[in-house]
Amino acid sequence: MSIVFQETYKTITLSTANTLYQMQIDHLGHLQHLYYGRRADEADMSYQYFQADRAFSPYPHQGFNKRCPSPDIVPQEYTGFNTGDYRVGCLELSGGTGMNAADFTYVRHEILPGKYQVEGMPSAYDEGGQAQTLVVYLADQVTGLQLELYYGVFEKEDIITRAARLVNGTGQPVRLEKAASVCLDIPFGDWDLIHFHGRHAMERQAERLPLPQTVTTVQSKRGVSSHHHNPFVILCDREATEEQGDCYGLMLVYSGNHRTDVEVNQMGSTRVVMGIGDELFSWNLEPGGAFAAPEVILAFSGQGLGHLSRLYHHMIRHNVCRGEYKTARRPILINNWEATYFDFTADKVYDIARMAAELGVEMLVLDDGWFGQRYDDNRALGDWYVNEKKLPGGLAPLIERINGLGMKFGIWIEPEMVSEDSDLYRAHPDWALSVPGRLPALCRNQLILDLSRPEVVDYLYERISGLLRDNHIEYIKWDMNRNMTDVYSHALPAEKQGEVSHRYVLGLYRLLDRLTTEFPHVLFEGCSGGGGRFDAGILAYSPQIWCSDDTDAIERLVIQHGTSFGYPVSAMGAHVSASPNHQTGRNTPLGTRAVVAMSGTFGYELDINKLSDEEKEEIRGQVQFFKENYRLIQDGDYYRLSDPSRNEWYTAWEFAAADGSEALLNVVLTHSRANSPNIHLRLKGLDPDARYRIAGEDYYGAHLPWDLMFGGSPSIREERTYSGSSLMYAGFTLPMLFGDYPSGQIHFVRV
Repeated sequence: MSIVFQETYKTITLSTANTLYQMQIDHLGHLQHLYYGRRADEADMSYQYFQADRAFSPYPHQGFNKRCPSPDIVPQEYTGFNTGDYRVGCLELSGGTGMNAADFTYVRHEILPGKYQVEGMPSAYDEGGQAQTLVVYLADQVTGLQLELYYGVFEKEDIITRAARLVNGTGQPVRLEKAASVCLDIPFGDWDLIHFHGRHAMERQAERLPLPQTVTTVQSKRGVSSHHHNPFVILCDREATEEQGDCYGLMLVYSGNHRTDVEVNQMGSTRVVMGIGDELFSWNLEPGGAFAAPEVILAFSGQGLGHLSRLYHHMIRHNVCRGEYKTARRPILINNWEATYFDFTADKVYDIARMAAELGVEMLVLDDGWFGQRYDDNRALGDWYVNEKKLPGGLAPLIERINGLGMKFGIWIEPEMVSEDSDLYRAHPDWALSVPGRLPALCRNQLILDLSRPEVVDYLYERISGLLRDNHIEYIKWDMNRNMTDVYSHALPAEKQGEVSHRYVLGLYRLLDRLTTEFPHVLFEGCSGGGGRFDAGILAYSPQIWCSDDTDAIERLVIQHGTSFGYPVSAMGAHVSASPNHQTGRNTPLGTRAVVAMSGTFGYELDINKLSDEEKEEIRGQVQFFKENYRLIQDGDYYRLSDPSRNEWYTAWEFAAADGSEALLNVVLTHSRANSPNIHLRLKGLDPDARYRIAGEDYYGAHLPWDLMFGGSPSIREERTYSGSSLMYAGFTLPMLFGDYPSGQIHFVRV
């Protein structure tokens, strides 16, 4: 059993393959956190804590003459409110008599087969029936406010999930001002925080900081998970590396405002509180009403950061993503956006598709500009009917021509937005978020539709489902190109305006759930100006998300490196784009652009007809290589072999089959140096007792003859074999690489 209750010690223990999580009901009925970390054989971990009184840390009244420990010191599973714990808390509330405090004590618990689900929101699921659920019921004995804590235990996946639900049993209205999902107290140790910051076109850059003795906050107030701060953090010990050290991960399964507070307190213990962002948030609980906080996926690794990442990769791919595309090979696509922008005709799009089909590309995606009066980005959002001046006869004739090439057809939409210059806005101006009496802020001359309103969700469902029913569309790129301002719903009373942002996210989830359920064969890709809404919540409906609007391969090394700490390669939308790059003006070899894009879902975003015959043949080879190695790249174990934030010379990474049968080594030279030393790398994930041969060794953009690069023929290396132990422990040396951003791929296969 992965969940065990010990009556003698009043402990509840959650066990996975390699971890132990333990809590205890204390003598006053509070639920204390005892331990989370490497698996240990101990029914009662409370021996770690000396129950000492601390000055200026108040203790419960029941401790009179005993001075029992203060809630300000004790590790807790979920905090109360206004009871003497001065650390970052989980809850803030107001209301009638007694509602300016909450002190939760144990009522009962249940151990259930299978995995709980969160009301109205995505959460991890268990297809194999192996997971277990723990529900701990607590209550405030004065007011009757009830708290339910949910724990999902995925034993073989080494994952524990958590969620919280508040039920109003007080008999009077209660107003939540804050309701976090999780509190994780780590009483001992010195920790670094790794978070993932950025901006539009430069998302999820990993930053590692030693935790100061104060509160460190990672948050988004933009209505989405944001380009700027991802809802995923890691705490690792100061000496942790990719291969060793203790690491904790916390990932919020939510797509709106979020907040994570990490506090090191007066005694040196560390607390993490994660959940919905509390700024501009409130929720009104009527008597008998309930509020569900989103899920957090917890992981612990005693084997370093790389192992922690691989736990999340497997969990997201197999237990968060849904539908037939979560593991199926996805089509290699070409998107017309950077080739044409708004200036296209059916013939121009067809010509791009025709040449791409000859090279093995499998899908054409028609991006922005196909609907309404959409000739630029200042108008027509919301008018989801075909612009027949651009596409005579509608979408059907173009789709038929594309399908005639043996290609699938996909399309771009931005359904959550509305342009002021649109038929939809003229008909329903109150459907847009805007504060009465104020002119709303604009971004790209567009406003945000109020998805907290059921009629708006219904309208979007009818328009999108009609589009999919009437046309043979097999892929949707779902974009959102601005953040929230003027958050006010014209359908809610004043006292419920604090609910708008969360209700918006719930409306979005309802819409996505209806569409993905009705159209299971359509591949949905999430997008928000690239990676502005890259989170586990969206991945439950869209198994891939456009990683960034920055398609520059060298910039993408940093973006995809940071993203890989929590999210799998199969989730990262990545394309080969034109050179010079449209965002940076950088010239990068075509082969290098492909090496980087292959560490994602892989596709193209350029006008293939403008390429030389030699470049077209190179693309043909790239497509074939990716198809042949799809399973290794998308399903293999991912290893970061360098850190681009510290190593300005090269970036290297590797895919290894789980059984050690093969590995693909990738390297990009990011800074050429005179008289440079060779790049020497230690491979990971191989069988140390096996021998390997080089099945392929390819380099792109290197401006020296092969004999000078290798000091001889490269075939010499392919004719010999190498032991797995020597490749992992002694390492492998690459040839000297010169030029502007050359790259290489070396494929090792067990003999």
